[in-house]
Amino acid sequence: MYPAWVIALFIAIFISPTASAAPILIKNGYVLSMQSGMADQPHTDLLIDGNSISKMGKNLQQPDAEIIDASGKFVLPGFVDAHSHLWITTMRGQFRNKEGKFSAVSSRSGAAMQPDDVYIAMYSGALELLAAGITTSSDFFDNIRGPEWADAGYKALNDAGIRAIMFYGGPDKTTRSPIDLSHLQTLLAKQTPRVSLGLAWRLPKDLKDAGNWTMRDREYQFAREHHLPVQVHVSGQADAMFNALIQRDYLAPFVTVVHATDATPQQLDALEKAGGSLALTPISEAHVAYGLTRLDHFSRITRQGLGIDGNALAGSADMFATLRLAALLMSGGAKDEGKPDARHLLALATRQGAEAAGLGNITGTLQPGKRADVQIINPGTLNMSGFGGGDPAALIVYSARPENVDTVLVDGRLVKRDGNLVGVNMTGLIDKANNSARHLLE
Repeated sequence: MYPAWVIALFIAIFISPTASAAPILIKNGYVLSMQSGMADQPHTDLLIDGNSISKMGKNLQQPDAEIIDASGKFVLPGFVDAHSHLWITTMRGQFRNKEGKFSAVSSRSGAAMQPDDVYIAMYSGALELLAAGITTSSDFFDNIRGPEWADAGYKALNDAGIRAIMFYGGPDKTTRSPIDLSHLQTLLAKQTPRVSLGLAWRLPKDLKDAGNWTMRDREYQFAREHHLPVQVHVSGQADAMFNALIQRDYLAPFVTVVHATDATPQQLDALEKAGGSLALTPISEAHVAYGLTRLDHFSRITRQGLGIDGNALAGSADMFATLRLAALLMSGGAKDEGKPDARHLLALATRQGAEAAGLGNITGTLQPGKRADVQIINPGTLNMSGFGGGDPAALIVYSARPENVDTVLVDGRLVKRDGNLVGVNMTGLIDKANNSARHLLE
């Protein structure tokens, strides 16, 4: 007899539709396609057939399509969360700085998590991302205490309907324990097109520990052999950690370095030369005192994106807040109001974030042939009122909030409509998340 979660996963993969049965026609929106060099297209339609964008243009007709009226609204690609930890979602409000530092609190609570706790944290966290217009997440799952924990997290991402890479990590952040490569290989055979797998890799705490490096190298080589993307934190003793990656020749196109707040120009040049990517998380980097994230400091890196780094650590799943902080740190740090480019910031959260994650051929822009990962922002609210026209990029970056995200599609499937998540019992979901959070504290 198979457990209930196995049956549910089978249904989700093989029986449930991956997209709406009828085509979807988004009518008359202001389209920010985020394609490099392409101007915005006002009063433009988007035809979605199956899980992909079929056509984009004016006055499109499709008799059997479900119509979404985007008049007066902004239509753009879903945001890409370049790095997150969704398993900490049910620790919200516990990272109290002086009274509760992130690493200590998350380690203690993580040790108490059971598979059911993992599921509700990652499921509710992914839904919060979707509600905020984030359609893709690179989720660094570094609290896998056994196969059941990994299975629960993977199921949560699938059930939520988000596009994701689940980076498979070990059971603790001390790096003493190996990653369960055997179970990761088993899960690889079950991965779905929308939720794929990578390696949540950590460097030894003691960079002189030869035995630990042997274990870490085995994990790295597994990822290389199985063509898996790798994410690795470079923080704390950042200079030494980054140098270890360079000296041991671990930088590569499939490797994403996370944080690297104080990276030197020479280290960044090495990452760029290797073709690797960078994930920056301005809110959390300030919260845990890594430093202030100045985007201009990282301008030499071609492949880079912005991340949430965990809804609980950032406070909420809010890419708009991330964009604002990144912009303000640029202008304030440089004492130059002209430093931030709102259009470039939007690109970091969409096209460039997708390219950094290795998903640029799938998502990140609106164009025929790409998967239909779309958000529609409604500016008809008090917080976005007073806009007289022109380029709306700064309006979106400085004024929009998650509640302005009216509609969201992932892989052609509606997950948010008219401001509400589709098919979600919100009261029941919040109760389960709160109950799990209380269990962790107990």
